[in-house]
Amino acid sequence: MATVLVVDDNLVNQKLMQAIVQSIGHRAVVVANGKEAVEAVQLQRFDLVLMDLMMPVMDGFEATATIRTLPGQADLPIIAVTANTLTGSRERALASGCNAYIAKPYTKHDLVSAMNDWLRGSSDQYRPAKI
Repeated sequence: MATVLVVDDNLVNQKLMQAIVQSIGHRAVVVANGKEAVEAVQLQRFDLVLMDLMMPVMDGFEATATIRTLPGQADLPIIAVTANTLTGSRERALASGCNAYIAKPYTKHDLVSAMNDWLRGSSDQYRPAKI
C-alpha cells in the first residue's frame, strides 16, 4: 500500500481524489494548500503527491519547487492535477518540478493510470507518466 499526499484547497476535489486513491488500495493524506504540503512532506514519507496548482497561502508551483529542495525529495513523484489550463501552465508545472500534469476535469482512469505509472516506478527509477 502506497501513501499518497493529496493537496487541494477545494473540499469536493479533496474528497474525490481521496476516494480514488483509497479505491485502489492506497492511503490518502489530505492537506489544503502548498504550505501544508511542504510541512507534511517534512514530517512523513510519501510515495506520491497529487498537487493542485492554484491554492491560497502557497500555490502548487512554489510548493513543488520547495519540496524539490528538501533532503531526499528530489525523486518524489509529484503529479499536477489542476483546472489551470492556461497556455504555459503545463510547462510551468513541469519546470517547477512536477513529473506529470493532469487537467481537470479528469476521469478516474486518467488519475489511476498516472498514479500507477509512477507508483510502479517507485521500486526502481521513476519514469514519466503517459499523460
